[in-house]
Amino acid sequence: MLTIQNYVKVKTVEEAYELNQARNSRIMGGMMWLRLGNANVKTMIDLSGLGLEQIEETDHVFRIGAMCTLRQLEKNEELNAYFGGALAESVRHIVGVQFRNQATIGGSIYGRYGFSDVLTCLLAMDTFVELYDGGTVRLREFVEKKKNKDIVLSVIIRKQARKVRYLSVRQTKTDFPVLTCAVVTGDVHGKECWYFSIGARPMRAALVEKEWAIPENVSKDQLTAYAKEVADSFEYSSNMRGSAEYRKHLAQVLVGRAMESIITEGR
Repeated sequence: MLTIQNYVKVKTVEEAYELNQARNSRIMGGMMWLRLGNANVKTMIDLSGLGLEQIEETDHVFRIGAMCTLRQLEKNEELNAYFGGALAESVRHIVGVQFRNQATIGGSIYGRYGFSDVLTCLLAMDTFVELYDGGTVRLREFVEKKKNKDIVLSVIIRKQARKVRYLSVRQTKTDFPVLTCAVVTGDVHGKECWYFSIGARPMRAALVEKEWAIPENVSKDQLTAYAKEVADSFEYSSNMRGSAEYRKHLAQVLVGRAMESIITEGR
C-alpha cells in the first residue's frame, strides 16, 4: 500500500528539486506504477503545474516535456510523420488508452524499466535526456547511471535522416512484452550506421551499433546472418514470460524483420 503524508504541487523546478532531496520524497509523474508499490512517502511532488507537458518541434530537434503522456506520443502527427510511426507503435500496446492518458514519458524514462517499450524505441534513436541538475546527457548514458534525486525535465530527439522500426512480442495484446526491439539506420559522417536496441530481455533495454554497408539486394541468408550477429550481442535471462533461449530467438527474428522492412522501403 502507498501512504502519502504530504502532497505539494510545486510552482518552480527549483522548488521541486529542493523538496526531492529529502530521502522520503518522490516525484509523482503519472502515478501509474508508483501507486502499485508499498511505500511510505513523506512528500509527494506534483510537476503538473510547470508546463512540462508539451511536445515542441524546432528545425533540429523534438523536445518532449517530462509530463507529456504516452498517449500524446501516440497521437502527435509531427512526431509520427517524421519517425515513420515508430513511436506510436512503441506505445500502442501499453495496457490501454486510459493508462496511456496518464503514464508520462518522464516516468517511463526515469524508471528505466526492463519492460519499457518507449525506452527501447528511444534508445535506438538520437535521444538525449535533459536533467535539472545533471544537464543534458545521451539517453544511453542515462540508462546506465544509478537512480538519484535529479529531475527529468524533457526528452530530446535530434532530427536525423534515419529510418526507424519498432517491433515487440507479447503473449496477449496488452500484456508486458516478452521482448522489444528497435532498429534505426542512417548516414553518420559518410558511413551507414545501424543501431539495435533490445529490451525486456527481461533486463532493461541495451544498445548495439554496427557500421554495415548492406546492399539493397542482400540475400535472405545474409540478412539472417546479420540478425544473428546482433542477437548474439545481447544477454538474455528467463522469467515467467519466456526463457533466455526463446528471447534470443525472438531477437534474431525481430531484428531480421525490421532490417528487411527498412531495406525493402529503401534507405
